[in-house]
Order: sequence, then structure tokens, then C-alpha cells
Amino acid sequence: MRRRILLLSVGMTTLVVLAFAVPLIILLRSNTASDAKERARYTAETVAYYIGDQSRTADDITAYIDEVTKDQFGRVSVRFADGTTLGDPPPGGVTAPKPMPSEYGDGDDDDKGPPKVGDAAYRDVSGGTAVEVEVGTKDGPASICMYLTADEVYDGLGPRLLILIGGSLLVLLLSIAGAELVSRRLARPLEQTAGTAERLAAGDMDARAPTTGPVEVAKVGAALNGLADRIDEVIAVEREAVADLSHRLRTPLTALRLQVEALPDRESAEELNTQVTSLERTLTAVISAARRPQREGRVPHADAVEVTRARAAFWEPLFEDQGRELTLDLPAPPAMVRASAEDLGAALDALVENVVAHTPDGTPARISLTRLGTGVRIVVADKGPGIPLGAGERGRSDRGSTGLGLDIARRCAEAAGGHLTIHKNQVVLTLAAP
Repeated sequence: MRRRILLLSVGMTTLVVLAFAVPLIILLRSNTASDAKERARYTAETVAYYIGDQSRTADDITAYIDEVTKDQFGRVSVRFADGTTLGDPPPGGVTAPKPMPSEYGDGDDDDKGPPKVGDAAYRDVSGGTAVEVEVGTKDGPASICMYLTADEVYDGLGPRLLILIGGSLLVLLLSIAGAELVSRRLARPLEQTAGTAERLAAGDMDARAPTTGPVEVAKVGAALNGLADRIDEVIAVEREAVADLSHRLRTPLTALRLQVEALPDRESAEELNTQVTSLERTLTAVISAARRPQREGRVPHADAVEVTRARAAFWEPLFEDQGRELTLDLPAPPAMVRASAEDLGAALDALVENVVAHTPDGTPARISLTRLGTGVRIVVADKGPGIPLGAGERGRSDRGSTGLGLDIARRCAEAAGGHLTIHKNQVVLTLAAP
């Protein structure tokens, strides 16, 4: 977003600069040409006054022309009424002088006052400009021409354009700097608000958006924070309700266990007691899940290496009693995953219990953990008869169980942003990093 604001600001400033710069360039070009023509007219009139002031020889006029044009651009030429041309005429020559009106004098030496000089005339010659003025002399009218090439007409335009371009670039740089400041002020709170929304979507209910910056952005952040607070309250109330309901179920469950134990048929009592125990474990898991936010926060995490090592140590005595070999292949800690230590331990217990319950004594097992780019992969493998098809679905195990163990492991993996994959002689638990 900040980049879009910056580009929009620079684009608008560029259009404004161009809207002013283009007319200014045209005006500078016109003024430069006007100044050059004005200087040429002044030079031509200076020569005209020199010629018309009194009788001058050709050498005098030539020397004066050289002196006048020595330190300036352009070239001056003079054409008299008899066709004589002095100086450096433009391409095509100098226009023949026209008879002077009576008010310009008749060349009489007794005339008093300055020489009579006509108005300047301008004409384009071979891409340049010729400025011509006429003056009355003793020998008749003479035409003085000051010729400028195209480069001489626009001489001095370059520095002016450089100043204009420099000023335009300075304005653009200032606009970029201003746009950067404005875009940061606008975009930074929005980016932080978007990051807060992403954290909330990932389950981090402690995330809160900033309420700084422009008023509109601050309102968005405050609204998002209010929504997060409300979601947090709803989740807390819901889990408290589940926990309360679960606790209420414990009383009739305890009564049911007592009645089962009092049955005279011990075989039926034992079978019913197994089901009651399974129900009690499930109820305990529900209560534990409902109470979890108070223990570990909304986004749980744990070191998978340490949890796996701890659960392997828990099962090791039983493996020794049954003559089994349990091999651990663990990297150096830590390997953090997005699951609580309790949930991950329960999932591993379920997978190891499957091995113990459904393979003959002496069957070796192996637990390996591998780091992935986005989390970890835990593999629990054995050399038993293999896991039947559909064993991962609750209530569809062909080996005398309810399938609850694999379902617990699957729910743990999915809650941690991963998945559970069941193969013939191994179960793969993939967990995402926090």
C-alpha cells in the first residue's frame, strides 16, 4: 500500500510539474529569441546611426562593423543605394534599401539633428533571422542587416532550461520525500493492523492492533481490537460452559461405575467397566481442552524433541518387560511445534500404545523425528503384522479397539497445522512450527 501511495503522489506531482514546465519552456524559448532579436536590432541601429551621422568611407564602415561584432554573435552587413555591400551579408544578400520618406531627410549636410533611422524589419533566412533597418545618408538610403543563425537566436536557452529542469527535479524529490513520510504514516498502522488480523486468524487472541496514525486507521484498529476482545470472551464462555458440563457428568459417571462394579456377572461387569473407563478418559480430555487457555495461552507450543524423549522414557519399562527394543532417532533440541506438550504427549502415547496393544511381545519399534522447513515429522514404526485399512477412523479398527488412539493423534496433528498419515507398519505425524 505504501508503494501505491508513493507512486500515486509522484505521478500526480509529475503531471503538475509537466503542466507548469511545458509552458515555461515555451515561454523561455520565446523570451530567448526575443532578447536575441532585440540585441540584433540594437546593433543594427548602432551601425545605422554611425553611417548616417556623417559621410563615412568604406574602410571606416568596415572597421566599425568589425569593432561592433568583435565581442558578440551574429554578422553585420551594409548595402547602399548603388548596390555596394560591406561586411558579411546573410545568405541571399541584404534587401535593397527603399527611398526614404521626406521626414527622414534628403542627405543635405546642413540638416540638423540625428540621422533618420527607419523601423526594424525581421525576416527568416536559412533557418536564422535577419534584422534590417534603413538609414538616410548623404548618398541616399542604406540598409543595415544583422543576421543571426538559429543557434545564435536561441543562444543562452540551455542554461535557462537547466535551471528549470533542476527546479523541477528538486520539486519531484521533495514530493517523493513528502510522499514517503505520508505513506509511512498511513501504511505502517495499516500494515500492523493487517498483521494483527493475521495473528488473530492464526489463533493468537492476545494480538492487538495499534490505535495510532490517521483517525480513520485508528478507528479500524480500535474496531479490530474490540472484535478480538469479543471473540476472546465468547471462546472463554464457551469453554467454561463445556468444562462445567463435563464436571456435571462426572457424578452420574461415578454412579454408573459403582453400579457396574456391583454386577454379579463379572465378565459383563469387566466389559462394561472398560467402556466406562474409556468414557471417563474422553471426559477428562474434554475438560482438559476446555481449561487449556488458562494454562498455555491461545497459541500453544512445545519442544517436540523433549516431549518425544519424555514419552519414550515413560514407555521404556513396559517395552523391557515385553522384550521389545525401542529405538529413538532424535535431532538435537529444540524442535518447536504448534501444539501443547500435553496434546503432543497424548498423541505419542496413543501411537505407542497401538504398538504395544496390537503387536506380539518382542516386536521392536522405532520413533524418529525429522525437522522440516515448516515444522517436524514424527514417525512411529514397528515390525508387527501391520495396521489394517480403516484403523484410523474412530470405531473402525479391526484389531479389537475403537480406533480412538489414532483419532486422538490425528486431531492433535490437525490442530497443530499438520496431518496424520497411516501406512502398513508406521504412522507419520506431521506438525507445523509455531
